[in-house]
Amino acid sequence: MAATLAASRSLRNLLIRRVMAPTPQGLSLSLCPMSSTAQDEASTAAPRETPDHSYESLQVTVAQKHILHVQLNRPEKRNAMNRAFWREMVECFNKIAQDPDCRAVVISGAGKLFTAGADLTDIASEILQPRGDDVARISWYLRSLISRYQETFSVIEKCPKPVIAAVHGACVGAGVDLITACDIRYCAQDAFFQVKEVDVGLAADVGTLQRLPKVIGNQSLVNELAFTSRKMMADEALSSGLVSRVFPDKVGMLDAAFTLAAEISSKSPVAVQSTKINLVYSRNHSVAEGLNYMATWNMSMLQTQDIVKSVQAAMDKQELKNVTFSKL
Repeated sequence: MAATLAASRSLRNLLIRRVMAPTPQGLSLSLCPMSSTAQDEASTAAPRETPDHSYESLQVTVAQKHILHVQLNRPEKRNAMNRAFWREMVECFNKIAQDPDCRAVVISGAGKLFTAGADLTDIASEILQPRGDDVARISWYLRSLISRYQETFSVIEKCPKPVIAAVHGACVGAGVDLITACDIRYCAQDAFFQVKEVDVGLAADVGTLQRLPKVIGNQSLVNELAFTSRKMMADEALSSGLVSRVFPDKVGMLDAAFTLAAEISSKSPVAVQSTKINLVYSRNHSVAEGLNYMATWNMSMLQTQDIVKSVQAAMDKQELKNVTFSKL
């Protein structure tokens, strides 16, 4: 018991020395308790429109403080992904990446389901009647087109803000490409997932074949889903690791997703966004490469005043939602 108390005192003294250490650029720090009004708690008010986000295929609203809700918004077309969608998602998430007020994002589908996948009636002409007057030029055009479509979901992965996919009903074809680019996936009990591309005569080419094996870590199951286009129901999605939680219905799922987003957004944005960037990097590199990248990254990020504020809140037994972190 004496050893435990001594260790606790040593840790506290270490934290105090860190907090009281000289700070760069004349920062002024105090150990007095922070006001609970320093930062507003996540609002439960009705979502409000965002003037910077006006789209044909998406609806973007401020769900709570620091949280954006991106909805696939073609419910009359089962949220099928038309030409506007492939362009607007890139624009949307490039803006979100640069938005200092946003700290977390929830993606969902309006209406009865998440998405029926690509709107082939709208984009078929681009694929089946490509531009060019010989094989080389047609191929060059198609490669450029595919690369642009890939960026529609890669932009989610590149966005430093954590993105939570909330899936209900069908998540078919390109819907799987979309959610595998997200950081966290929740679903309702009625959700199902389907790598549909082989049924329309092509191999999935905008992310599923590259990301799904790393998401669920079971190559045999990935091969089965991709070769057969069979449906994966919610319980199997949970057991395989595609989603982390299943909820009885859409309402409960969205409530949980926004609660999770609020918890994430209460943390230091330097810490959270640094964590996402390094998780994505480490997924595609060796442990040694990931550690080297992390050391280089944190040699600057460790100098943030967010560490001091977080430690002070812990010492004062305050919740992080009452800490004011600067915009990032």
